[in-house]
Amino acid sequence: MKKKQPQKQNSSKSQEKDSSSLKLGDMLNQDIMSQLRQKQQELNAAEVEKKAAEEEKKRAERKQREKNKSFEELLGESNLNWKNYK
Repeated sequence: MKKKQPQKQNSSKSQEKDSSSLKLGDMLNQDIMSQLRQKQQELNAAEVEKKAAEEEKKRAERKQREKNKSFEELLGESNLNWKNYK
């Protein structure tokens, strides 16, 4: 004779299915969600500012290196063939 399996397993599966359909936003109230979104925007803005500052610093360093080059280095980087002008 076969024994029937208890119905408890089916009910636990339905509970798991219900709990998996809930999202984090559903569990938190709207106040907290808005604070999290605002913080995320602030962090993104700070990251953009940091990248812009890094690029400006690199640009200034390149300009300073170019300014400090010797005549020999500038002549070596030149595309002109100076032998034609002798």
